[in-house]
Amino acid sequence: MGESILATSGVTKRFDGLVAVDDITYQVSEGETAGIIGPNGAGKSTFFNLLTGYFRPSEGQVHFKGRDITKRPSYERVMMGIARTFQLVSVFDSMSVMENMMLARVRQGQDYKSKTRFFFKNAHYRGLEKECADALDTLGIADKADALTGDMGYGEKRELEIAIALSLNPKILLLDEPFAGLSLVDIAHISEVIKKIKGQFTIVIIEHKISKLMDLVESLCVINEGALVCNGNPQEVICDAKVKECYWGKEDMVCY
Repeated sequence: MGESILATSGVTKRFDGLVAVDDITYQVSEGETAGIIGPNGAGKSTFFNLLTGYFRPSEGQVHFKGRDITKRPSYERVMMGIARTFQLVSVFDSMSVMENMMLARVRQGQDYKSKTRFFFKNAHYRGLEKECADALDTLGIADKADALTGDMGYGEKRELEIAIALSLNPKILLLDEPFAGLSLVDIAHISEVIKKIKGQFTIVIIEHKISKLMDLVESLCVINEGALVCNGNPQEVICDAKVKECYWGKEDMVCY
């Protein structure tokens, strides 16, 4: 693995006295595919929000490629190369796949505050359109560019969200429960999508079911009640006594 690309040092997040994330020190190596797991309500998504700038930590720091980005807002982090998806699919059903892609690119890019530059410079528009088309092609869904998003299944919309994130030219891609709400068939398909893009980006995946990540990640971090319980080799992590206690009765996982 390469050097650390995204790291936290003692990050803590409190909401009116409730500690949602408790003193987590964590890092992801460049080129790595890492998993973050934990029971529902463990603080995983809050931790993701700290990494991506949607929340600012009450204490601690966040570093990206060695730079302190703790106070940087989310849109600046996107422009630096940190892209994410969300637990709930967020796309516009009344728009086509390509329209969703283009809108997301404009909102997340430097052009959002300079609409005239975007709408009236054809070369610039075509450049963004090509980047969106390339992202769809990477996922093998270029043929759906003109499809109405409202006519797509939930798994296809999840795939679109990943394509939107890829179109932002990320250095690191953070996927917040990409299997949430999906059928077993869709889960298998999204797993193949993730395998396809592994190695092209650093990837961090949140999930609460361990079994969905075991053949996708090189490292596994467990968060429970806001604290980091265990981090390391996936097989060693799932056999850790504290991890088994977190998942007792919730996940049937065999240790070898």
